[in-house]
Amino acid sequence: MTGNSEPAPLFRSSFANLLRRAGEMFGDDIALLSGDQRTSFAELNRRAGQIARALRERGIARGDVCAVLAKDPRDAAAAFFAALGEEATGINVNELYRPRQIEFVLTHSGARALVVSRDVLNNLPRSITTSAHIIVLEDIDIAEAEFSPLACDPDSPAQITYTSGSTGQPKGVLMSHENLWAGVRVVAGYLGLGQSDRIAALLPFSFVYGFNQLTTALFVGATLVVERSALPQDIVATLRRERVTVIAGVPPLWQQLLGVAAFRDHPLNDLRIMTNAGGRLPPASVRELRRAQPQARLFLMYGLTEVFRSTFLPPEEVDSHPDSMGRAVPESAVYVLSDQGDLARPGEVGELLHGGPSVAIGYVADPEATASVFRPNPFFREGEPPRVVFSGDLVRCDEEGRLYYVGRRDRMIKTLGFRVSPDEVCDVIQTSDLVTESAIVTEPDPQRGEQIVACIVLRPGARLEELRRFCGLELPHYMRPTRYVTLTSIPRNTSGKHDLLMLQTLVAQEQTSKGVI
Repeated sequence: MTGNSEPAPLFRSSFANLLRRAGEMFGDDIALLSGDQRTSFAELNRRAGQIARALRERGIARGDVCAVLAKDPRDAAAAFFAALGEEATGINVNELYRPRQIEFVLTHSGARALVVSRDVLNNLPRSITTSAHIIVLEDIDIAEAEFSPLACDPDSPAQITYTSGSTGQPKGVLMSHENLWAGVRVVAGYLGLGQSDRIAALLPFSFVYGFNQLTTALFVGATLVVERSALPQDIVATLRRERVTVIAGVPPLWQQLLGVAAFRDHPLNDLRIMTNAGGRLPPASVRELRRAQPQARLFLMYGLTEVFRSTFLPPEEVDSHPDSMGRAVPESAVYVLSDQGDLARPGEVGELLHGGPSVAIGYVADPEATASVFRPNPFFREGEPPRVVFSGDLVRCDEEGRLYYVGRRDRMIKTLGFRVSPDEVCDVIQTSDLVTESAIVTEPDPQRGEQIVACIVLRPGARLEELRRFCGLELPHYMRPTRYVTLTSIPRNTSGKHDLLMLQTLVAQEQTSKGVI
């Protein structure tokens, strides 16, 4: 089943009804699978009812903000929906956060409660300083409690998601109940998810991409298979043992899995869908994935926290267009804005604008940024969305309407008078088959303006000099890295993306191209 047959009133209700409905429809079927733990849809509802009662007892009500921080996926999911059921706004706090980041989220959002597991508190290096109520999950009364979400305005706040902060201070993106409904029904629909699916949850719920694995599973009655190991060998073992049918990954994760022979050389017979988002997957990696798991349909997708999912490329077009991010998802419209303020012509680079029902309310406590990013649609006409997100991402469109990612407007490198996309440089480096991962940062240079620095993880047996020669042959002079920094691994932020701030710091510390960090 997909969302297309659902009555409209469901999508104009509290998003907490997603869990309530799953409990009614799928009952004793397994909703969450994590290690030896099995949780049914009915049990998840009962746990949400217990947590909702604890929130009411603490006075949490309409308009309040409730943060959730738990390693146990059952409690993390139940607590989030419990908050929404009490008309509060929920935050999934990343379980890897330290006290400083947790305190920032609580203070910035104005949270009145933090629902947290004892193991998380015990493992923090110091106690959390906050005025919010701290509700320990293990202390909540386990007496039976029905989960009955309160009615709410579907346009009211439902969720705050903090961006990864890879290039600056995190922003809190505020989503409504209707935004969340739009995200789950659209993605479940175009992926064709169903009740028999077993969806891998390899990403944290605090990441919108990871959260969607949970919500789409609840929507269609699929089983969510949670695996949080950082070791790709463990991940592959879980995928095979639990007969996973759907994997959602980000580029660094896919590259890790491709480094494991059990994934690269031995297809997972039950796997039928792979999806990529959270960053552009180089065409070389796309082809590797297709060779490794030819039985699975690969969806190349693009999105941003402010709208969740924006575009996808149908699997039938992946082999012929492995560098494309596809076209607009259902119910949405995307536009490419030229530098002159017009719709860009095919092949012309411009900024991607997105309009549709998943466009967020705005940023928490940041009216200036909200006004800058969420604006009236410059191409509005009847039937078009009146409000769009200015993504800051540069793309181009081909004659058939497929979009291609060029780079971030604020990450375009200016060197020797040319504008260079760091992603384009990485694409070429990845085709060398000499590296497992690569990322590009820059350094100021008095002659060039900026010089390109390639941060790389060499494959076993590969030599840096080989890569230098390859880039000399394959890249024009202005796109060639002037310096290479070899790493044992490329640092990632809590969303699994390359941590460009940390990488820039490492590069500043590494003054020769021969050292290994």
